[in-house]
Amino acid sequence: MHLKIPNILTIGRIIVVPIFVITFFLPGMYGDLIPFFLFVGASFTDFLDGLLARLLKEESKLGELLDPIADKILVSAALVLLVMNETIKNYEVIAAIIILTREILVSSLREFLATIKISMPVTNLAKFKTFLQMFAIAILLTGEVGNRIVDFEDYNAQTIGVILLWVSAFLTLYTAYGYLAQGIDHALNEDSKKD
Repeated sequence: MHLKIPNILTIGRIIVVPIFVITFFLPGMYGDLIPFFLFVGASFTDFLDGLLARLLKEESKLGELLDPIADKILVSAALVLLVMNETIKNYEVIAAIIILTREILVSSLREFLATIKISMPVTNLAKFKTFLQMFAIAILLTGEVGNRIVDFEDYNAQTIGVILLWVSAFLTLYTAYGYLAQGIDHALNEDSKKD
């Protein structure tokens, strides 16, 4: 099997996740900076693999399958780790739950729609939401190092990261509603054909 460059990048993103998780537990600034750089690098490959697939005309079913899986594994691992070490805590956990729930919902909808041969293209707003989500998580991963670098009167890196996480959670709800409405509409149409 000959793997195309975009698919290699996507598979690389999946392979990075266990390394990202292990480095998260390194002591001191290493546990802040190494996972941050791994996450940013992996997030960049998400943009790059799609761009290269279009430019090189190497779009594939394998890439279509693996790309959303890689994204969800990376984001889920990061959010779980950030909740576990209490970077995301108290009511902020709700934003993380909204994001994770949406990922499961949209995956299920895509799977259902695929069975009736209907594709659910990613909207520009959903792409922006993903960028904002990745940006927020990256900031939160910087930990104390980030707080020392970004330290305004009432805002540090963690505060900014949490605010952006909430914004991406609200965008997540909005885009999920659009996908859910589309999925329900198609399901009802399919049911009406059987009546």
